[in-house]
Amino acid sequence: MDVNSTALADFATRHRKLFVLTGAGCSTESGIPDYRDVEGEWKRPSPVTYQAFMGEESTRQRYWARSLIGWPTMAGARPGAAHRALARLEAAGRVGLLLTQNVDGLHEAAGSRGAIDLHGRIDTVRCMACERRTPRAALQLELRQRNPSWAALEARAAPDGDADLQGHDFSAFDVPACTHCGGLLKPDVVFFGESVPKERVTTAFAALEEADAVLVAGSSLMVYSGFRFVQAAAAAGKPVAAVNLGRTRADALLSLKVERPVGEALEALAQQLGPEPQPDRGA
Repeated sequence: MDVNSTALADFATRHRKLFVLTGAGCSTESGIPDYRDVEGEWKRPSPVTYQAFMGEESTRQRYWARSLIGWPTMAGARPGAAHRALARLEAAGRVGLLLTQNVDGLHEAAGSRGAIDLHGRIDTVRCMACERRTPRAALQLELRQRNPSWAALEARAAPDGDADLQGHDFSAFDVPACTHCGGLLKPDVVFFGESVPKERVTTAFAALEEADAVLVAGSSLMVYSGFRFVQAAAAAGKPVAAVNLGRTRADALLSLKVERPVGEALEALAQQLGPEPQPDRGA
């Protein structure tokens, strides 16, 4: 066992009830690209904002055209080593709450029962008028039917079901409305510039109070909605460990930092502390 594995195992042994906060690094092994490099800087232009999506038809056309091409990558993703390891740790009673900043649903697919999707789920579509929720897979069929020429295009996958579709005129892209009320459809995720629902934040902070320590897995913590939980833990005197390749916003607050691939590090931890793995629920 290497030094990093020993240190992480010691941390988890001393602090039996962990508040786990995960980020994009947990899902890159599942083929879902991440947003930031090892310095925490953007790899590509920043994502669409809530204000632009809600206020501009052209932004919605561009978003859904790119999503039409990028969705199959997200829909076909399966849990990786990090997701499976955290499900094992939860089954062993080591995880008080798993709070994920990801929107891919892979923690649930791996078997985690108590995960909270801080930023929502990309596999669900929300009507902003009547609040009706429908499966993203169903919308994909309608997008393809309405835009057959776009459905034939190929582009490099980007984070969260997006695609790097450049140099196209999106003005003719046909965006469906809600079949129930005709309202505007939006992925059921928290966009930049949009607030996380209060009940999720309240539930997460309540779990943080009950936890012995925080484990950050695969996140640079550059987005404040996640970073604030580490800030609160540090202010309360709770130790924080992070498994992440590269810089995090919370480096100065960490009791332990393990710079290894997150799946590899968590798999080693689960082998030491968790029960035997179970089949993926999404398999």
